[in-house]
Amino acid sequence: MDDEINYTKMVENALLEVVRNALRHVAKNGLPGDQHFYITFKTQFPGVSVPKHLAERYKDEMTIVLQHQFWDVVVKQDYFTVDLSFNHKRETLRVPFDALTAFADPSVQFGLQFSVATPEGDITEQADAVLAESIDDAKAEASKTPEKQGEIITLDAFRKK
Repeated sequence: MDDEINYTKMVENALLEVVRNALRHVAKNGLPGDQHFYITFKTQFPGVSVPKHLAERYKDEMTIVLQHQFWDVVVKQDYFTVDLSFNHKRETLRVPFDALTAFADPSVQFGLQFSVATPEGDITEQADAVLAESIDDAKAEASKTPEKQGEIITLDAFRKK
């Protein structure tokens, strides 16, 4: 029925607002204490803009860490942008909120997962396998840089059982 209330979508929109507000707080005030964010998104989602070398490496999904080397967080209603350091080069990423598959702040044991609809349909079944792979990739990337890096954790602890 077309006129039914879609509570699942309403809840997901409300949870995306939590992410928007967290990023707005960081844009205005920076990250407090040991707080840091893991943000996972679909790299091929319409509107995602990442440097070509990252899109080639992370063909489906990517996890970024906002902790030490990030700048210029800008939050709009439909997307956010952030500058991150990759191989000692500052790069700008643009991520629509609808492309997010996970958001976590492990310092306070908080995490969210999102469904992403693509032209091929709902990909939530693939998200678990890809999330684990993208976290491993982020861990490998973090180990390459000599500056202080955050600890990579699995998001399984934050998922509903």
